[in-house]
Amino acid sequence: MLPISVIILTKNEEAAIRDCIAAVPWAAEVFVVDSSSTDKTAQIARQMGATMVSFSWNGEYPKKKQWALDNVPAKHDWVLLLDADEVAQPELPRHLAEVIDETSGGGPYGAADIEFDYEWQGRLLKHGHRVVKRSLVQRTRCRFPVVDDLSVASMWEVEGHYQPQTHLPVRRIPAGIIHRDPDPASQWFSRHNRYSDWEAHVVTSGQRAEIAGARSRGGRLFARVPFKAVAFFLYSFVVQRGFLDGRAGFDYALAQSFYYWQIELKIREIQRTAEGIERQ
Repeated sequence: MLPISVIILTKNEEAAIRDCIAAVPWAAEVFVVDSSSTDKTAQIARQMGATMVSFSWNGEYPKKKQWALDNVPAKHDWVLLLDADEVAQPELPRHLAEVIDETSGGGPYGAADIEFDYEWQGRLLKHGHRVVKRSLVQRTRCRFPVVDDLSVASMWEVEGHYQPQTHLPVRRIPAGIIHRDPDPASQWFSRHNRYSDWEAHVVTSGQRAEIAGARSRGGRLFARVPFKAVAFFLYSFVVQRGFLDGRAGFDYALAQSFYYWQIELKIREIQRTAEGIERQ
């Protein structure tokens, strides 16, 4: 067993939670932080040996991830934060053990960024854009920034697209988690419509600089790129050879490009509205 507490965030995840828990038998303990699921998420998680923790968002900070780090009765400082649709791969515990061993031996790490593989429309993508998340953290040495985003109409209970921060160095783990997205395309677009509301708010409220340090390195660089929709498609499908994944690679690159187009469109809309108010 590794001295790691796994924390899985859920809300109506009966289709995914079993595989997520089954993939971490090497963890010392597993907690499922659940937001009043109405399906069989809690029942399945308990059957799999996880400890259930209830979460009810009060509309303020801390949001769900930071609340879990602060309130889950974990025995270990090292925490692996997972969403229910994220599945650890067999090579992951070896990488995690290396980080923990180096830290216990006087190494400086406060967290680890893990590269993700992505399963899109039933196909595991081998190429194209790669997501990196700071999923392994020392919970007493990492915190999620507080962002002024509670006024966003489509605000949700989980932190936005930024990473927990630590004053210690961060280790990079080359691979080890698959993000499975079993939802139909309509739900993917609905979810990213909400995400784009948040992204546009962050930019137009002048908070881009404040959360820049909480983005991945790639995210910080991409924030300065013009014509993001076109740039992302060319980067993912051509530069990162997403075309080798066939139609799935094309659809993924195009869908993500549409997401960035939404963000830019909403930014311009907010700015026009603000200019109109100022002229009145």
